Formats: sequence, C-alpha cells, structure tokens
Amino acid sequence: MKKVLSIAGSDCSGGAGIQADLKTFSAHGVFGMSVVVSVVAENTCRVIDIQDITPDMIEKQIDAVFEDIEVDAVKVGMLSSAACMEAVAGKLRHYKPKNVVVDPVMYAKNGCPLMDPHAIDALIATIIPLADVLTPNIPEAEKIAGTTIGNIGAMEEAARQIHGMGCGSVLVKGGHAVAPSGSPSPPKAVDVLFDGKEFYRFEAPRIDTKNTHGTGCTYSSAIASNLALGLNMEQAVAKSKEYVTTAIRHSLSIGKGHGPTHHFYDLYKNGLRG
Repeated sequence: MKKVLSIAGSDCSGGAGIQADLKTFSAHGVFGMSVVVSVVAENTCRVIDIQDITPDMIEKQIDAVFEDIEVDAVKVGMLSSAACMEAVAGKLRHYKPKNVVVDPVMYAKNGCPLMDPHAIDALIATIIPLADVLTPNIPEAEKIAGTTIGNIGAMEEAARQIHGMGCGSVLVKGGHAVAPSGSPSPPKAVDVLFDGKEFYRFEAPRIDTKNTHGTGCTYSSAIASNLALGLNMEQAVAKSKEYVTTAIRHSLSIGKGHGPTHHFYDLYKNGLRG
C-alpha cells in the first residue's frame, strides 16, 4: 500500500485541513499519516482561534514518520507562520521525499486568515522551491505573484511567474473566478497547470453550491495520492479534478455556513470493490 503524509493544520469540524486530507487519502486507497502544525478551532461559519504547534514538535512528528515509514508522497497544507515554514522546510530538505504537493493555504472558506500575511515572503523563500507542484487558488496566486488575475491568460502568466520561484509545476485553480459585474458566472471552473514547458487546462462544470469547505485541501490531497499511485502530473491533476468535482457535486449540507464536500460519495454509492 502506498503511504502519503499530510503536514497541515487541523479542522475540528472535519471538512478541511488534516481531517479532509486523511479522508481523501482513504478514498484513494492509500495509507494516510499526519503531522499537525496548528490546531484550528473552526466550523463551517468561522475560525475561532489558532494555536500553533512548536517548531520543535513539528520536527519531531516529521522525524517519527520518516525514521520508520517509507513515504510515497507529501501534501503540505496550512503553515501559519514563518517559524512553521522553516521547521517543515528543514525536514523536507533533510529527508528529500518525492511527490511534494504544496497547497499554500491563506484563508478559510469563510474568509478568515489562516496564514500570517507577513509570512508570504517566507513561503516563497523556503517552501515553494521544495514543491513538485504548488496548488494556489486565484486569490493565493495573486498574493504570491503580486498580480491581479481576471482571465485564463492572467492565470497562465501568474503560473509562469510562480514557477520561476523554484517549484516543479504550478496549478492555478479557477474556482474563485468571478465574472465582470452584470455578466453571468463562468459556466466552467478552469484550472491551469504549468510544468515549466507546457500549459494544460482542466475544465469541469461550475456547481452552484455554498458547500465547498475544504475543497483546496481535498484537491491537493487527491493529487498527492494519485502521484503516490504512480500517475504522472497531468494524469494526477486530471483524476483529482474529477474526484473533487464529484465531491462538490454531492457536497453535504452540514453546519450553518459552508458545508463540507463528500469525500466518500463513490464509496457510499458503490461500496468496496474487490
């Protein structure tokens, strides 16, 4: 069985963060492990508080996994501070795992900040160069690239700029794309992958639902799972896009705010396959 590690913050409401990552790993048939970098008191409506784990304890968790278990992929999610980033980056440089997927989580679905805005420079300097693929949404890509994204061409240009910061590939996710005032919403959610040479586009119908809590965590964890299973980058993104679209289409009306996606819809519908 392939083994995938999530290094991220928690979500006590179960829809995002490490909880979403572990569900996604299980849905893909890989063994999930976790390193908690922050404990987040949040629900579908708001983030109440964040308590960071000490850098020393982050490092010890990573050591505990790597000294004992072979890791086939790593998903890095919420890193709230420069100190967290430096601890994680140091251990990734030490162990040199393959298939590192970095989701640069900056905000919760309700808009609450999950990363110190002053830590973006540290993210660019320490974490982005270690990513085999970086998966920012449009607001995150705008922050990292220092630009404004209003169309697919601008998504591609931002991906090119971010790739120049040292990562292997960049996937700019188009779920946050907004039509000009008075125009209908874009009918499709288009994501752009740049591998340093070629651009690839991945399209899916835009689903009319507020229940999208944890979609970024889920998408990036699916990519890590599919890379661990041996797919190449383009195949892993395509398969993960299909998975997260299904999870959104069958999302759950749990809570009073942005409900979670349905990580196990296919399993619940079809049962375990022999």
